Amino acid sequence: MSTKTTKTEKVDYTIANSDVVQKYKTGGEISSKVLKQVRDLAVAGSKTFDLCQKGDELMEEELSKIYNSKKTSQILKGIAFPTCVNPNHIPAHFAPPTAEDEANVELKEGDVVNIMLGVQIDGFPAIVAETVVIGESESSPIEGKKADLLHSAWNASEAAIRTFKPNARNWDVTQIVDKVAKVFDTTPVESMMSHNQQRNVLYGPKEIILNPTKENKSQSDTHRFEENEVYGLDILISTSTDGKVKESKYKTSLYKLTGNSYSLKLKTSHQALGEFKSKASGLFPMNVKKLEDIRKSRMGLIECVSHQVLLSYDVMTEKEGEFIAQYFTTFGITKNGIVKFTSPTFNPALYKTDKKIEDAGILELIAKPLKTNTKKKNKKPAENK
Repeated sequence: MSTKTTKTEKVDYTIANSDVVQKYKTGGEISSKVLKQVRDLAVAGSKTFDLCQKGDELMEEELSKIYNSKKTSQILKGIAFPTCVNPNHIPAHFAPPTAEDEANVELKEGDVVNIMLGVQIDGFPAIVAETVVIGESESSPIEGKKADLLHSAWNASEAAIRTFKPNARNWDVTQIVDKVAKVFDTTPVESMMSHNQQRNVLYGPKEIILNPTKENKSQSDTHRFEENEVYGLDILISTSTDGKVKESKYKTSLYKLTGNSYSLKLKTSHQALGEFKSKASGLFPMNVKKLEDIRKSRMGLIECVSHQVLLSYDVMTEKEGEFIAQYFTTFGITKNGIVKFTSPTFNPALYKTDKKIEDAGILELIAKPLKTNTKKKNKKPAENK
């Protein structure tokens, strides 16, 4: 008698599955490698469009080299977050679709620039972001509020990651980021969110809010972290005293499908959405530069956004003259501690600050290793009686 069963086994898409971990790690290696290449190209005179274009090309090139065997070629892979190059007081989503777009600005010496990008393999996103000051060097380190800002954002990120322990709360992260930011006379950008991630889901239900408004606090739930969860931690810190951002003059160029449907009224909306669906990397954001007629498509996508078929990534700005630094890390919570899948970098020798963390609790937290040593000590052999 046959012992075969027709029951389909449920696939484990958490990081308890070593195959999932490998996909996150492979994606993270690509994202971190490409970020470094784009960062090296970010010099005085370089332009945001060229840098974004190069970042996306490099991600596609690296993705083409992996999962190509007969067995793995069916695994979907693509860009999880198009390259964004965000100068000075612009926190995110600055990705001009053409060289003629008004967001194609030339970077200057001293500009504070956040670079964000990421790939996904089989729906598992590995996104990373870090900040560079154009012209930085160890021989002539950046000083003043820009240096304070980068030290603030990096330390806030490193402290925050270490609060992600099973049963800890999302508000613990909010509080530690606020504490670190105050040390450097900086402020978390208001209402910026991080989320847990799942397969094909960038924004899971567990939210972490930086610098929450009263409305945020009243409407947001308390969440507790769990083992085998993955998070995309987005730390954005501003030199301003309130961290408030507002809508800018720049047009949105990034959109993502929400998974919702709606009976669209306009023909142009149907056409734009159909083309978007055919070219998007699943439910991950895409730059409209991939669409044939960018101007016409942007018009068609308005109805899609208003009925929540698409999510638009609006370009916000801080006050002119302020600066924002960003560090984005994708990581998992395991029984042995935190595992980073993407690793933004920071070289303190490039930024000279006279401010320092003196709070013993924060210092102790940052000094903690991400992984817990679970090796059992060898027991002493029993003595002969």
